[in-house]
Amino acid sequence: MEMGEGLLQVKPPGLEQGSLPGMVGLPVPWVEEGGGSILGEDKLHSRRIAPMELSLLDKLSGTLANAATVTLGTGLGLMLRGRLPERMARIMVQGVGLTTLFIGFSMAGALGKAKGGAIDGVVLGLIALVLGGLLGEWWRIEEALEGIGDKIKRAVRGGGSFTEGFVAASLLFCVGPMTLLGSIQNGLTGDPSILLLKATLDGLSAIALTSSFGVGVGFSVLVILGYQGGIALLAGTLSQVLPDPAQDPRVLLVTGVGGLMVLGVGINLLGLTKVRVGSFLPALLLAPLVWALANWLS
Repeated sequence: MEMGEGLLQVKPPGLEQGSLPGMVGLPVPWVEEGGGSILGEDKLHSRRIAPMELSLLDKLSGTLANAATVTLGTGLGLMLRGRLPERMARIMVQGVGLTTLFIGFSMAGALGKAKGGAIDGVVLGLIALVLGGLLGEWWRIEEALEGIGDKIKRAVRGGGSFTEGFVAASLLFCVGPMTLLGSIQNGLTGDPSILLLKATLDGLSAIALTSSFGVGVGFSVLVILGYQGGIALLAGTLSQVLPDPAQDPRVLLVTGVGGLMVLGVGINLLGLTKVRVGSFLPALLLAPLVWALANWLS
């Protein structure tokens, strides 16, 4: 115990300034040596461990890994292309098509969990899908995507079904809950675990798709980097709007509508018919607006 300036100061034995470890967000006070008022502002200090700042590489680690696996899968697919009998290449694509149908059905099930006021999520999804499809046909989005694919095809002198591979792979790799949730998680915490799982699935799919459609599949990497990377970088803003994205009805509705579009991709891969999946892209933007309107009307 010491007396200083008329006030009693207590200094526990063995306790030096700053010797107590600080917890994140918890100030740790201590009294400076040399006397003075124990309550004086110049004598009371606090130590706070600042939260770790994520680097750009931390936020984009999952997206970069995803782009790498798709690039690697495309390279392996090109090596197999022309070396496999047509029936083997076809069965690989059919395997991806069946798996895509399963993923689409799983995603579409989210519509049953989404509700806008008193209106069921399936009805909201139908409204968003139909209105989005009409807008897509009006804006001729499918033709625009094919035009972009054709321009890239001419620039790189690609062959085969370049545009079909580019469009199918871009939709398959970027429309889904793992893209949104994984990118938000990676951008906020630096944890790329969800995106690493997605990257593995995308890489395997890229091998099969490239063996049939050609190098156009590899150019879906540009869409992955732009879309998925953009979500990761904007994760801080999205987390304020969507505090619980896994259960948010807007995310569930977008996931369900996206699942129906993925079903269309699967149907195209199996060659059952030609679904103009690109024309339904505006439905992904309309889905949360339809939910908001239904919620407001109810």
